[in-house]
Amino acid sequence: MHSFWIIFKQAFWTKAKTKSFVITTIIVCASFFLMANLPKLLEAFQGPEEDSVLHIVDASGELAPRLQEQLELIDSSVHAVPTGMSEAELRDGIANGTVEAYMVLEQEGQLTARYVSESANEMENGSGIEQAVQSLQTVLTAESLNLNGSQVERLFAPALFEREAISASSKSQEELSQTRGLVYILIMLIYMSVIYYPNMIATEVATEKSSRVMEILISSVSPVKHMFAKIAGIGTLGILQMLVFGLSGYAAIQTAGTGMTEGVFSVFGFSEVKISTFLFAVLFFLLGYFLYAVLAALLGSLVSRIEDAQQLMLPMMFLIIVASFIAFSGISVPEAKFVTVASFIPFFAPLVMFLRVGMLDLPLWEPLLAIAIMLITIGLLGWFGARVYRGGVLMYGSSQSLKDIRRAITLGNKK
Repeated sequence: MHSFWIIFKQAFWTKAKTKSFVITTIIVCASFFLMANLPKLLEAFQGPEEDSVLHIVDASGELAPRLQEQLELIDSSVHAVPTGMSEAELRDGIANGTVEAYMVLEQEGQLTARYVSESANEMENGSGIEQAVQSLQTVLTAESLNLNGSQVERLFAPALFEREAISASSKSQEELSQTRGLVYILIMLIYMSVIYYPNMIATEVATEKSSRVMEILISSVSPVKHMFAKIAGIGTLGILQMLVFGLSGYAAIQTAGTGMTEGVFSVFGFSEVKISTFLFAVLFFLLGYFLYAVLAALLGSLVSRIEDAQQLMLPMMFLIIVASFIAFSGISVPEAKFVTVASFIPFFAPLVMFLRVGMLDLPLWEPLLAIAIMLITIGLLGWFGARVYRGGVLMYGSSQSLKDIRRAITLGNKK
């Protein structure tokens, strides 16, 4: 057991001290603080918001004041100002920078408006102005039909539309909105983790073989113990890094004085999320890591160069990519049949079953069954991977084919 902990600490500290790991951790933590303080930073750089002046060409002289009333009703920062300049003079003003934009308003039965600015990129106020013009058209039409205010409100009142799902596993629309953003982010986190950390193991094993350090290691400790010590060491490093990310994210929110429903976090719907969602995220992260870590150690033991390791791991990467495609496409349709089936496939379950747990009210036996299938798969893959690893670490030379697994098992049986 002493040799196990030696390799465990060596795998942990070797990767923890690398520049890439430290820089990645710092960048991710800094990005949390940047996101939490983004509204304040934008406000500081942009300065106080200035009102925009919209020049109105209005032959009647009555439409511009009424448009201004509609702009005020929607709290727009645009001021509609009547102008006596011609369109040619206004266009020259836009070219010279003295005029931001202008609008030509005409009423011949129906209200028509033509909005002119220097470029399409400078039309950020166009949607608000269009809304105000539409509202003005509604008011003018109501006046022409002799409708009073209450009649206009009844005419344009929205229909009451409610959604009701009869499926026992379906959540309400509000609950889906609250969890969709969090599930999306956690799926991204699990996806990146099961790529990043198992890849560490494969490259670490390939590096030790290329430097001939492996020959010294396996003379004092069994290859199987060496494999599981590396998996445990890098797994612990991954858990520690996730904790650092979580604590830095929480600290960023607290120091910025931003609630989980304010600023950029309002987009993701972090309010009122169940603790069980986070617990399942941690559980599926660990299971996904160990599943792919054993597979990565198996593949890494077959090669002697890092370049060969990257190529041999393509099938594993393909599995992760397919799982992510199913999970991300299933966010909008979590009850789809293909999502349900994929959630019980062990290589897809870390992402897809977590999606279903987060988006649906599942009976407890479904995630427990997926977890049991994953544990059995990890056990079988660990047993098979140990047999391959025992012989694979003794194989040198170019190896870029999965056919070398049989040769590694044969060599391991002779050892």
